[in-house]
Amino acid sequence: MRILVVEDDSKIASFVVNGLKQSGFAVDRSADGEEGSIRAQTISYDAAVVDLMLPKLDGLKMIQELRAKVSECRC
Repeated sequence: MRILVVEDDSKIASFVVNGLKQSGFAVDRSADGEEGSIRAQTISYDAAVVDLMLPKLDGLKMIQELRAKVSECRC
């Protein structure tokens, strides 16, 4: 299972990423919403852990944009 972690605080991100890796997950990390959105659109992830207060693009807006793109693809 591949998981995307989008978190700008390096200590929190390290804690979450290390915990998920120790549990056997493949994990990628992005430090801002724009990078996270790009990764999520180019790499297939099974889940994402997204902070709400992110630089460049906040987490809620990032998720809304990704959901809209998924809806467009299902037409």
